[in-house]
Amino acid sequence: MFTVNLHNLSFYAFHGVYDEEKILGNHYEVNVVISFETKEPVITLEQTINYEKVYEIIRQRMLVPADLLETLAQEIARAIYHFENRCRSISVSIEKKDPPIKNMQGSVSVIYKTAF
Repeated sequence: MFTVNLHNLSFYAFHGVYDEEKILGNHYEVNVVISFETKEPVITLEQTINYEKVYEIIRQRMLVPADLLETLAQEIARAIYHFENRCRSISVSIEKKDPPIKNMQGSVSVIYKTAF
């Protein structure tokens, strides 16, 4: 089994349930782990998961505001699987760097894992 990882993808986007989040935006970090199996040696791009295309799927989805990070994570995983159905499992973590929580210093995140 192989695992393809995309680490520390940085985005500025407008996700959240509060009006100020939809206007001001926030910094996000996305990490994706994709596992897949192959029975043959991997020597061409077609035999693996093209992480450039996976990045583009993530980038495009991050442009569309969502109220909840959970929704966003599920939709990213679903879009990746739709692109590449050889995936056996996908994990998507999304971190909101500066959540609008009074007196809070730190970040919040969600992780969505699914197996096929």
